[in-house]
Amino acid sequence: MDLQLKDKLFIVGGASSGFGKAIAAALIQEKAQVIAVARGMDKLQALQKGNPGIEILSLDITRPDSLGVLVESIGDRELSGILVNAGGPPAKAFLETKMEDWDEAYQNILRWKVDLTHTFLPFFEKNNYGRFLYIESVSVKQPVPNLVLSTSLRLAVTGFVKTFSDEIAHKGITANIMAPGFHMTPALERVIRKNSEVKGISYDEAKEGMQAGVPTGKIGDLDDFASLAIWLLSPLSSYITGQTISVEGGSVRGIMG
Repeated sequence: MDLQLKDKLFIVGGASSGFGKAIAAALIQEKAQVIAVARGMDKLQALQKGNPGIEILSLDITRPDSLGVLVESIGDRELSGILVNAGGPPAKAFLETKMEDWDEAYQNILRWKVDLTHTFLPFFEKNNYGRFLYIESVSVKQPVPNLVLSTSLRLAVTGFVKTFSDEIAHKGITANIMAPGFHMTPALERVIRKNSEVKGISYDEAKEGMQAGVPTGKIGDLDDFASLAIWLLSPLSSYITGQTISVEGGSVRGIMG
């Protein structure tokens, strides 16, 4: 299937590992133009080596002073979409948190996404076309133990995106959320370590227990996840907006999961 992504320009956040890396690589395979953004230059250079033609930009996308650099990187090119993605807060239970943790989680999960959206929306409005795709967590549909900071602030993101999507739908611009379950990313590794500490079991035992709770019986594949992401970033997804789409192997038990 031709996803009509050839030569279209995308910004991909968190591109040095996990979901961002897989999605950046998948876009390149579709002959899209990609500006891959992450903090670690070494990992970005490794990504570039494996995907010739990709542009790399070493910065912290969650910081307000990074937005100007991102805007400059586009130049006079037409921007087609943004993968809004970065790392999450530490795994903690509510009773472990302090108010400083909540303030930091607001900055690291919600605030920067609102700021980035405000900054790049005019690029899409100018062309009556654009794709915002936010990577959040399945915990917005079914809470995950020891992720109270992530769950709470990501729920705020879902409310923001759902409301915002209605305001821009008539402009040819979509905004959707992907809510991944257990995929082997640095974030999942943190959760597994936290669960092993809380339960007093080994890392492997914690991982096996987590995997056993997934109806499909396996941890998610990053390349499979990326295949859906690039479709949502493509022109073919024009009738899908304001959605939070679970990718979780059947783990969410609700009817509307």
